[in-house]
Amino acid sequence: MESQIKREKSKQDEIYVVPEIEKLLERDPYLKPHENEIRHRYGKFNELRKEICQCEGGIDKFTSGYKSFGIHVNQDNSVSCKEWAPGARQLYLYGDFNGWEKKRNPYTKLDFGKWELHLPANPDGSCPIKHGSKVKVVVEKDDGLLLDRLSPWATYVVQPPANEGCAYQQVVWHPPQAYEFKNERPKRPDSLRIYECHIGIATEEGKVGSYKEFKENVIPRIVKLGYNALQLMAIMEHAYYGSFGYQVTSFYAASSRFGNPEELKELIDVAHSHGLVVLLDVVHSHASKNVLDGLNEFDGTDSCFFHGGTRGEHALWDSRLFNYSSWEVLRFLLSNLRWYMEEFRFDGFRFDGVTSMLYHSRGIGQGFSGDYNEYFGLNTDTDAVCYLMMANYVLHDLYPDVITIAEDVSGMPALCRPVSEGGSGFDYRLGMAIPDKWIQLLKEYKDEDWNIGNLIHTLTNRRWMEKTIAYAESHDQALVGDKTIAFWLMDKEMYTHMSVLSKSSPVIDRGMALHKMIRLITHSLGGEGYLNFIGNEFGHPEWLDFPRVGNNESFHYARRQWNLVDNHLLKYHYLNDFDAAMNNLEEQYGWLHTNPAYISTKHEGDKVISFDRAGLVFVFNFNSTQSFTDYRIAVPNAGKYRIVLDSDDKTFGGHGRLDHNTEFLSLKEPFGDYPNSLMVYAPCRTGFVLARFD
Repeated sequence: MESQIKREKSKQDEIYVVPEIEKLLERDPYLKPHENEIRHRYGKFNELRKEICQCEGGIDKFTSGYKSFGIHVNQDNSVSCKEWAPGARQLYLYGDFNGWEKKRNPYTKLDFGKWELHLPANPDGSCPIKHGSKVKVVVEKDDGLLLDRLSPWATYVVQPPANEGCAYQQVVWHPPQAYEFKNERPKRPDSLRIYECHIGIATEEGKVGSYKEFKENVIPRIVKLGYNALQLMAIMEHAYYGSFGYQVTSFYAASSRFGNPEELKELIDVAHSHGLVVLLDVVHSHASKNVLDGLNEFDGTDSCFFHGGTRGEHALWDSRLFNYSSWEVLRFLLSNLRWYMEEFRFDGFRFDGVTSMLYHSRGIGQGFSGDYNEYFGLNTDTDAVCYLMMANYVLHDLYPDVITIAEDVSGMPALCRPVSEGGSGFDYRLGMAIPDKWIQLLKEYKDEDWNIGNLIHTLTNRRWMEKTIAYAESHDQALVGDKTIAFWLMDKEMYTHMSVLSKSSPVIDRGMALHKMIRLITHSLGGEGYLNFIGNEFGHPEWLDFPRVGNNESFHYARRQWNLVDNHLLKYHYLNDFDAAMNNLEEQYGWLHTNPAYISTKHEGDKVISFDRAGLVFVFNFNSTQSFTDYRIAVPNAGKYRIVLDSDDKTFGGHGRLDHNTEFLSLKEPFGDYPNSLMVYAPCRTGFVLARFD
């Protein structure tokens, strides 16, 4: 009995061994009181990893479920089908191939709620289910009721013709000539500059844009702007276009609205040829409630892929919540990540709705004050945390250059630290407080009432050695009900005073100046990566509104007006050119992959901020009326400095008040904790960057 107790204790101690937890605790001593929970999370992850290896023949096999589940055409033209439907009495496959006879082709029941079906090749050797055939899975319940479903593993689903209802239809995708990739994945960039895109709105025309159009018309713009990463939204199929892609119905199907899977592959391949990494906005936090063309009630029960009852429903999103403790749900979601990495060659993921995953409360009604007790305890959904750890472990183990980003507003500690330290393993988190702060300032405060110290706190308030993606405005702010930064700044005058030929407007002058300053200080001070939403770089003048009953199904606001930035008689191109100059300067000096900035000036009265990062000195005068001559700023190194970027440059629609031929010689006069300083002219509403040269 005593030896058994010792063995159990030894096993328990082994579970709680976290290889590099001391690194985590040394960097953040406030985590020490929560060490046991961190060890428990890691222990749960490690036990799951071991179980997968023992029961499934390894992580690689377990996370390649897409190779066996769903519908597959084999080399001999036979067809293999496999599903997981634990609540079903019987499964059938029907469609074009069998004259839509529901019960002609039944599945055979296997262990653990799995079902399989094998269709031999036709006598002439051809495939019994041709490429482009429509099919459905029929689920028979215990009471004999037959339910039409789409396979959760469907790789291509399409909108039905007008006379065939509104539920999406599954199409077998097995093209005789699949797209062959021509380019290798680019090397993971040290500095991540992300251009966030929605394919459907990326055209000027009042329609849904296509993969082909994006490849030909938008990628060249992104390259010219100096971004090195695309983040593609709304790729996972969603029956409701207006959900912005966040009510996913078919997780393995790339949205057919924009084209077919081969066209998406070509888009990614072309992006790779330009050195762009491509990230997928992946939604594993919830799923659409749709039954006929979604995961909901796939096997006829309330649960299957989701928690049953109220735990399986998101109160605000009106969607279903995954059961991350389920073996087959883990296979489905982890294989989903592998599918997009292998089949489409994505380079990484931005995980949507991570806050909702981390907590049983789903983050609803929580303010997250920063008290560590908010992150540890009974409110934490340990199963979801374990899933995120496993997802990051698998991705980083199999794809060393992969990039993973967490959309988390709570600030969960160690979310962006390696799994080996007890962290969740993400590479970056989104700095979600930053766009909220900018909108708050523009909506609620006069320029002269901006709190400079509070602004700097928001821009710099991030966990040490947990990388943050900074962004000035989110895609949510572009949607109807809110405004973009450009619209908050300039509103209706954008329709009347953006011509370079017309008389200057004080509103437009202010808006143009602050638009550039907000972007530059966010880019340089706010994080270790930067993100921009499509069109916002040139101050797109209108909101986003998808076709719906309330606007008579109009596409007028579901597009991007590239003609505005292409017309050099309008001022939009100034903002666009400044965005490119800002990205190119970062490419040259690499401030995003260096340590955070050292702030030497934050003057509330003057509204002046100065800091240095990557050897550059950044100066911002947010004062609305006062310009300052002979203004002292600290510099990290003695020497000569010159201006390398200036938001007031006439090239960018400014007033040209700074002389770029000026050489600033440092003085041996201590200031801002540095032994050297400069005297500069700081015009009002101007941001500029100085670089040392010999």
